[in-house]
Amino acid sequence: MNIHVERYGQGEKIIFIHGSGWNTRMWYNQRDYLKSSMEVILVDLPGHGKSPGDGCDSVEEYKEAVYGVIRRLNTGRCYVAGHSLGGAITMSLALSYPDAIKGVVLIGTGAKLRVLPQILEGITKDKENTVQNIVTLAFSKKASSTLKSDYFDETIKCRAEVIYKDFNACDHFNIMDFVSSLQVPALIICGTDDSLTPPRYSYYLNKEIKGSRLVLIEDAGHMVMMEKLEGVNRAIEEFVRGQLDTHG
Repeated sequence: MNIHVERYGQGEKIIFIHGSGWNTRMWYNQRDYLKSSMEVILVDLPGHGKSPGDGCDSVEEYKEAVYGVIRRLNTGRCYVAGHSLGGAITMSLALSYPDAIKGVVLIGTGAKLRVLPQILEGITKDKENTVQNIVTLAFSKKASSTLKSDYFDETIKCRAEVIYKDFNACDHFNIMDFVSSLQVPALIICGTDDSLTPPRYSYYLNKEIKGSRLVLIEDAGHMVMMEKLEGVNRAIEEFVRGQLDTHG
């Protein structure tokens, strides 16, 4: 599968997987900070950004597409970070291919991801208004209007059919019976104002994943890595550095 990949920097490899309806631009704040200390690999999922295709019907299909990237790039064992849908893909990767994963960063995600009916039903019927509603829900009330506008402008570029597939894949995702068997080091990040995947989702992951670390970011919503990039960047950097100090 011809998936668009961007690579920056050198060192420990970390792959970033974006959320529903988005693309590699979701992670540019992380790229700019982390590329000085590790190799940052950004992936456009099928049908998103610069990757051709019509999206995937399930988290499992997206997982296999990303695993294909890992094999194609011959990364060896690497870190994987994912947001929301990307977090679901990340956990699925770690459960299916633990030998390929050094650690995971789970941002604004959960072991089960239910989607509001008005989003699922609205995205193909009234894309513009539905995306605007998503923007309202995705950010803390304290987020700037410029940030929200930029998010809207980028999301609206993604085809409605692909966004629908993303949210439908999330809605059918449920690993609550299996997440406790995840054996790789895990960092869990959530904004305290996240209304789409509330902090209780992250508390559950932290409880179920042995040895995981939970970082709550104040005054941030679902798009925590855009709203409070400094806190997210430092948490990821410290997590990877801590694993290196522990395991060499």
